[in-house]
Amino acid sequence: MLIAAHHIDKSYGQGSQTLRVLSDVEFFVEAGEMVVVVGPSGAGKSTLLHILGGLDRPTRGQVLFKGQDLYAMPDEMRARERNTGMGFVFQAYHLVPELTALENVILPRLVQNNSRKTGVVEAEGLKLLEQLGLSPRAGHRPSELSGGEQQRVAIGRALFNGPDVIFCDEPTGNLDSKSGAMVMDILLHVNRSRHQAVVIVTHDELIARHAHRIVAIKDGRIQAATAAVE
Repeated sequence: MLIAAHHIDKSYGQGSQTLRVLSDVEFFVEAGEMVVVVGPSGAGKSTLLHILGGLDRPTRGQVLFKGQDLYAMPDEMRARERNTGMGFVFQAYHLVPELTALENVILPRLVQNNSRKTGVVEAEGLKLLEQLGLSPRAGHRPSELSGGEQQRVAIGRALFNGPDVIFCDEPTGNLDSKSGAMVMDILLHVNRSRHQAVVIVTHDELIARHAHRIVAIKDGRIQAATAAVE
């Protein structure tokens, strides 16, 4: 089992009130599996994704990543696991505006090594950009790229360290249908050819047809988990 989350609760305090976002959630991801989490806005999908990815500590419960308890780790060790074992693709891209497409892609390696970029790292980044159809855009900054190009750069950054799992939060939400289809094709290729797990949070149930498994969530609770039909 790559990821196993048990009895996950998440609550936020709002003055004298407590907002419960997740309630006793059980969730798992096998190596090489594509899982799509569907549900209406406010269901708790993004919160669950952030907890699974070590970004947001649960109020209660345990998340095991490759058998290790993510939230029992020291912060530095958990950050290292995120950098090397996980990739993240968000709806808003979250690229560094001052960096070029190439520099954004190789950023995880620079953070990991705490060093300046080398020719070898740049060559790896350029090869990945070529695979994503972005070689001519390597020297462009995010403001000079279309939304679809920015999202492909974000996918390149997520893939660069060869993670075990890629977490995607509404990865096609800001894109037109053509760009969205291209992004989904890339994620499907990664999942099927590289055997990397992909977890996609979306409100678009059309995306779910590509999954090995669909998990429905509503009001912070898992409603159903079913095998997808191609």
